[in-house]
Formats: sequence, structure tokens, C-alpha cells
Amino acid sequence: MTEPRADLTRTTLGVLFIGVLIVATLWVLRPFIAPTIWATMIVVSTWPLLKWVEARLWRRRSLAVLVMTLLILMLLVLPLMLAITTIVRHVDEIVAQAAILSGYVLSPPPPWVAKLPLIGERAAAWWTEAAAAGSSGLIARVMPYADDIAKWFVSQAGSLGLVFVQFLLMVVMAAIMYAGGESAARALRRFGRRLAGVHGENVVTLAGEAIRGVALGVGVTAVLQAGFGGIGLAIVGVPFAGLLTAVMLLLCIAQLGPSLVLFPAVAWVYWSGDTGWGTFLLVWTLIAVTMDNFVRPALIRLGADLPLLLIFGGVIGGVLAFGLIGIFVGPVVLAVAYTLLGAWIDAGEEPSPQAGDG
Repeated sequence: MTEPRADLTRTTLGVLFIGVLIVATLWVLRPFIAPTIWATMIVVSTWPLLKWVEARLWRRRSLAVLVMTLLILMLLVLPLMLAITTIVRHVDEIVAQAAILSGYVLSPPPPWVAKLPLIGERAAAWWTEAAAAGSSGLIARVMPYADDIAKWFVSQAGSLGLVFVQFLLMVVMAAIMYAGGESAARALRRFGRRLAGVHGENVVTLAGEAIRGVALGVGVTAVLQAGFGGIGLAIVGVPFAGLLTAVMLLLCIAQLGPSLVLFPAVAWVYWSGDTGWGTFLLVWTLIAVTMDNFVRPALIRLGADLPLLLIFGGVIGGVLAFGLIGIFVGPVVLAVAYTLLGAWIDAGEEPSPQAGDG
């Protein structure tokens, strides 16, 4: 009995239609992809907190979703309000510091600058030229670029508006996911089982654990580093300590660390003549900069039982490849690939003969 010949044209058109349908769907949903990814990361990371809040609000899911949505909104509003309040409160001091800087005379470079390897002569020449030009000369050099800088800020206004709209979409998506999280999780597990059996379902569970572990490690470590650095700035008396703490928090979340704020603050304290406080802040800064090497691994291991090197490589590689959202996407991709590779290797191993078998 002969088998029916496959209709090649029909198969090709069917595959082509499915491909066009997928591309068109992604094209329509393109504005919602980034907010949906962010909402998924936030909901998966904070799901235990939602259950904790729900247990204390008479098991009312609607009240718990409302509280979590307000908390997400506060994460955006509070840093902006803190920055605006700090700037308004110290506007007179900012103007006074700008006036002092405009009349500041830069001294010639010390002899040891020219002796620095590789960059010594160039740095000394630049320093000497800047000192000879004075503040008025530097302002004259910057003025031709002022127009370009202003145009750049105007062009970025639209981007900031788009970011704000995407943030609102992310908040709405997160609220919807909080309300129906269990059904979404069951659907994802069913999809994983339909795609790859038990291994597919395990991969979905592992992806959630990886997201929660990275969020726990990155988020809590960023809060601890920024808070510790902000306490040091407040103790020493560095101006705008609250604003600088908010900046450090953003830098720590972006995996840049608090050093971009703390080390210039140390230099400012030394330049002000307070050698003792400068040394204290330097030691404090070294502790704040290095504490993530110990805190982050321990926190990540609490959330996901994965090799630390794999998660660390996923965080760094994800940031370089996808931007800030890559902090979560990178470890999830590597965790899924690592699990599938391990399952494939284990499935190909034959059981070794036991001792005493014929």
C-alpha cells in the first residue's frame, strides 16, 4: 500500500503563513514587549511579598494588588520627589557654589603629575593649559557646544515621555499579573510540559527561581550599598547626601557600583582640607564598594540553586547585550540553556553495571 505523497506547496504555504502571523503579532505587540518583560520580572520577584501582604489583608487579593501597585509607583515617585526636593531646598547653595567655581583659579600641576607613566606628560600639558586659560577660558571653550547640548536635551524629552508611558504600561501589566498570577503560572507550566515534557516544566520553574534569585541579589545588594554609602556621606557632611544616595541606588542597580559617587566625594572632602574625615570616608567607601562581592553571591544562592559563575556571567553579559533589562534576561537565558544541556547529557548516559553483575 503506497503512502500519500506530501503536498510540498501546501506545507510551504502553511509554514510561511505561520511565520508571517508570528511576525505580525510581534510587530503589533512591540510597544508592549518591554513593559511586559519588566512586569513579569517584578511580579515573579515580588510574588512572595504579595502573598505575605494578602495574608495580612484578610486574604483579599484585590487589596494586596492595590498595595503592591502603589509600592511600584512609589519606587518611581519617591526618587524623583527626593531629587526635586533636594535641588529646591539647596538652590541658593548651588548658585553660590557655581559663583565660587566661576572665580576659581586653577593652580599649576605639581611635579609628580608629569612623572605618571603613559599619561603623565599629556595630563600635565592639559592641566597647564587649563590653568593658563582660567575659568573664563574654559567657559569660552564650552559655549560653542552649549547649543548642541541644549538640542540634545530637547530631543531626549520625547524619549523621557516614552519611558514614562512604558512605565505606566508596566504598572498596569504588573497589576493584571498580580491578580491572575496562579492561572498564568499554570498556563506556562502546561506550555513547558507540552513543549518538552517534564524537562520543559522544570525549565519554567527554574526560570522563575533564577529571576527571583537575581532580583534578590541585585536589588537587596543595591539597597544595602546605596544605604551604607549614603550613611557615610551624611556622617561626613557631604552636601546633597540624599540626592547622591538616590543616584548611587540607580548606579548599583545598573551594576556600575557606588564608586562613581563615593570616590569623587572622598576627593572633595580631601580638597576641602578635612584630612581626617576624608580618610574616614575613604575607608567607608572601600567597604561599600567591596561589600557586594560577599552579599550578592549569598543572596543569589538563596533564590536560585545555580552556579554562581553562570548567574554572574548572565548579569554582566545581559546588561551588555540587552541593557538594564538584561540583568534579569541574561541569567534566565543561561539558566535555561544550562538546564537543558544538563538534561540532555543525563538522558544520554547509560547506567553503569553494578558490582557483582554478570
